[in-house]
Amino acid sequence: MNAKVLILEDERDIREMLAFCMQQAGYEVEQAATAERVFGLLKEGFMPDIMLVDWMLPGASGVELTKKMKKDQAYQDVPVIMLTARGEEDDRVQGLEAGADDYVVKPFSPRELLARVQAVLRRSGRGGNTSEQISHGNIQLDTAGHRVQINGEEVHLGPTEYKILHFFMSHPERVYSRGQLLDSVWGQQVVVEERTVDVHIRRLRKALQEYNVENYVQTVRGSGYRFSAK
Repeated sequence: MNAKVLILEDERDIREMLAFCMQQAGYEVEQAATAERVFGLLKEGFMPDIMLVDWMLPGASGVELTKKMKKDQAYQDVPVIMLTARGEEDDRVQGLEAGADDYVVKPFSPRELLARVQAVLRRSGRGGNTSEQISHGNIQLDTAGHRVQINGEEVHLGPTEYKILHFFMSHPERVYSRGQLLDSVWGQQVVVEERTVDVHIRRLRKALQEYNVENYVQTVRGSGYRFSAK
């Protein structure tokens, strides 16, 4: 089944260009010009596999929409790529901290955006058929069901946080630098800053904190991060 892409962009020409690009790549596409229309589509039963969200919108901004979705268990696992002309580092960090999984600065080429969409979909683990159960300490991870449980209770993680946890649990007790994590989790073909790792590590720890296992993800001063249930 083809992945479903929901495009939120208020400028019609850009929105239709994005839709054409995604459709040519074989994706099923829905379009919206406002955040209100996005929630209308969701209520109508359209569940996207990924969303392309413009930062600057009439009414609620793309950042506000992303924050709202990431707080809703029904939609928090849907990956979001933020599209914006705001390319300053603080703006990128703000977008990532709002819950975006990637950040593309305008102007961008359709080829670049398509590569980002494909990379985020791969990281999200959607459509995987290989069953694998990994357990360390109180955490259990099921790759086939894309589920994480702690002490038997299901935990909802964003797609990037899930991917980081999967990588850590597959390689426990080893220290990885930010650069190594970028290559292993995001992929060598994706260009993102090392600070992005810190943003997603904080989000992962925040999710684990509710179950008192945030100390499994350890900072090794001057070296990077390590996963240890000991």
